[in-house]
Amino acid sequence: MRSRPTLEWAPGPEVLALEPGSTDVGPIAGLVAAGGVVVLSGAGLSTESGIPDYRGETGSLRTHTPMTYGDFVAGESGRQRYWARSHLGWRTIARAVPNSGHAAVATLQARGLVSGVITQNVDGLHQAAGARDVIELHGNLDRVICLDCGTTSPREILDQRLRDANRTFTAEATRINPDGDVELPDDVVRTFTVVPCTVCGGVLKPDVVFFGENVPKSRVERCYSLIDDANAVLVLGSSLTVMSGFRFVRYAAKAGTPVLIINQGLTRGDPYATVRVDLPLGQALGELVRKASGPSHA
Repeated sequence: MRSRPTLEWAPGPEVLALEPGSTDVGPIAGLVAAGGVVVLSGAGLSTESGIPDYRGETGSLRTHTPMTYGDFVAGESGRQRYWARSHLGWRTIARAVPNSGHAAVATLQARGLVSGVITQNVDGLHQAAGARDVIELHGNLDRVICLDCGTTSPREILDQRLRDANRTFTAEATRINPDGDVELPDDVVRTFTVVPCTVCGGVLKPDVVFFGENVPKSRVERCYSLIDDANAVLVLGSSLTVMSGFRFVRYAAKAGTPVLIINQGLTRGDPYATVRVDLPLGQALGELVRKASGPSHA
């Protein structure tokens, strides 16, 4: 029997006992101004680009069960469900544009204050805003990988193949989710045709880490290396519910590296935080850029 991955987190006494997060970004700006900051971003950073988060006040987990790796590899029905829904949802993700929060991170990096960016998001908006050398912890929806032969290819190519194979598929996307999934009735899903790998005929999967799937070890090691050299870790828009991101906060705190959190609502990492700010990301990061200063490396 497959175990289900952790999708939700309930704050315990150690979190609930903390003072509320501040609305003053000044203390964070002072630490960021020293440089050597590694950003760890989550879905909350992309909500202002029209992509909802998982766990906020209107988070998609309230009504949406995301695809898990176990369900995807278990059989054709799971893959049909994923690709039918993602076929519509990916178009919305692909049209999304960076918001002021993404731009702020890119600006701080260009100034030489941010030394690395680790994102849990799969939307590519950090790079679209100009950030460099972003480590995509959970991959990117713009790529597709074959589980049989390992060939990777652009999502645009698969999108056209799926359009050609489903010319009478007329469903429309309603709610978009952070994983590029949308809500569709089961009877509509069953009309969708999934296409195989053009190289070996194998199973195609988006090149993202599903819930219940492990992040590649080499990618994790790159993240740890960034944090080893960091003067501070700045968490943006993540509840840190899943271990893939939370472990880096615990690692930094154990090493004595300041952990700075800007997020709307409580996070699993709050007990490890040096400074916590509870504000919308666009507003907070705009203030942070204005208040932090440093050498330009643009």
